[in-house]
Formats: sequence, C-alpha cells, structure tokens
Amino acid sequence: MATSPKAKSTKPDSADLDRLVAALDEAVKGLSSDPLALSPGEVRKARVRLEATARSLSAAAEKLDSTRRPASIFDPSNPALIGRFIALTMIAQDRVALESIDRFYGAGVYAIYYTGSFGQYRPIAKSEHPIYVGKADPKVDTATSAVEQGTKLWDRLNEHRKNIAKAENLDIAHFECRFLVVASGWQKAAEDYLIGLFRPIWNSEVGLVFGIGKHGDAAETRVNKRSPWDTLHPGRTWAANTTADQKPLSNIRVELTQHFAELKPYKSLQDIFARFMAEMHQLPTISSSGDTGEP
Repeated sequence: MATSPKAKSTKPDSADLDRLVAALDEAVKGLSSDPLALSPGEVRKARVRLEATARSLSAAAEKLDSTRRPASIFDPSNPALIGRFIALTMIAQDRVALESIDRFYGAGVYAIYYTGSFGQYRPIAKSEHPIYVGKADPKVDTATSAVEQGTKLWDRLNEHRKNIAKAENLDIAHFECRFLVVASGWQKAAEDYLIGLFRPIWNSEVGLVFGIGKHGDAAETRVNKRSPWDTLHPGRTWAANTTADQKPLSNIRVELTQHFAELKPYKSLQDIFARFMAEMHQLPTISSSGDTGEP
C-alpha cells in the first residue's frame, strides 16, 4: 500500500530567511530612491503600516536571541520616571477635606476625590480613584523654595473648592484631596503620569466631564458653549447664561457609563502600588530555576 507523502514543513529555514531579508532590502532601497506617489493621507497610513512591520521584525529578531533583553535601561534622569515617583509620593500623602485646607506656600500636584452619592460617580465614590488631578505652576519658574513659589497650589485647590460649592447637585463636604509641594519644573511630568494612570473624568484630556476650571465672562460677550461640567452640575451663573451645551446631558451620562465599564477604578492604595511596581519591571518574567544561562 502506497504511503502518502509527508506534508512539507511550514517552518522557515535559513534559505527562506535569506530571501525575506533580500526582498526587504530591495523594498527599502526602492522607497528611499523613488518615494511612492501618495496623497498625504495615504503617506500617513503607509507610515503606520511600515512602523508596525518594523516592530514585528524587531520582535522576531529578539526571539532569535536566547539571551533575554530588558525592556528598558533604568535612567534616573528620565523626566517621565521622575514624574512617576513624584506622583507616587503624592498618592502616599494623607487625604484631607477640600473645604478646610489652611492657606500654605508651594506649587506642585494634587488629586481630588469624591465621597458622595451622586449617581454617575458611584463607581469611584469612596475609592482611591480621583475624580480630577492637576498641577499648579510656581509663581516664578526659578523659584527654589516654597515661599518663592507662592501659594499657587493652595490657590488652585481653593478655586476648585469655590466652583464645586456653586454646583446645585454637589456637596463640597463630599470632596477630599491629596497634594504635594514639588521642586519647580517637575509638576508637569507628575501630572502627565497621574492623568495616564487614572484617566480622571473631570480632566479635559479624558474628554468627559471637563470644564471645572473654565472661567466665564460677561453674558453679552460670551460665545463659548456650556462645558460638560456645567451641564452636569448647574449652578455657576455665567454658565446658566450660556444657551448651548457642548454635549447634551444624555450623551454625558452615556459616556460616563461606557467609561466606567471600560475602566476598573482603583479601590485601594495597594492596587495603585501594585500597578506602579509592575510598571517598574525590566524583565516581564524571572526564572526561579537558578539557571544563569551560562554553558
């Protein structure tokens, strides 16, 4: 009885790899010497595809190396890393009532937390997930002490306190905050990390209930539409005099529901610290076998 031929292996060999590399070399030379006749939009799409392919090739090359590579080199001078440590230090501070902060010197970063029963905010109420994070820049960029920085951090928190107190459906007693006075120039890096970590719903970068920091002008000269924050939390006089919303109230509620369905709020400090520790790993997995990889 005749035997069926064995199926040809699909595993690439060195000849396949040589042909692939040669074809890629030719393609790259062609792009360099004779750019494609593409529209600006097509160029962007092509660039995205090429960059994705480059990442795939880089990952494939790494797999051929039996010695593991760290995801990054730890650089203590990296502004993003310093911002992360500043943010973590701020999170380690005690929470205090927003309505009763004594005036103090300093600029830096802060986070505001909600503890009430407003329906749309239940997923983050009484949790360690802030509703808003922000920064306060020093009075002068060259300030080297808290006194030279002025009372900028307290001023910002006090401004938020006043705006929240004007809202008809919010109680200022249901808000707490954390804050940290930071050396001048580092507050922005910390704020960026905090926004990326928490995606707070009141931050404009997240695109949901933004507008708490918005200032009004005279009704007869105002041309801006009412912010989502003012639509959801009426009470500021100048916003009431504005006739149009940036977002209908129904849309805001739907977007918040979708946001919290996708985002798992941090319920405890342990959850936040665990995330921070995971981000600091250079090697995703560490062998416990004691194998050093040496022959």
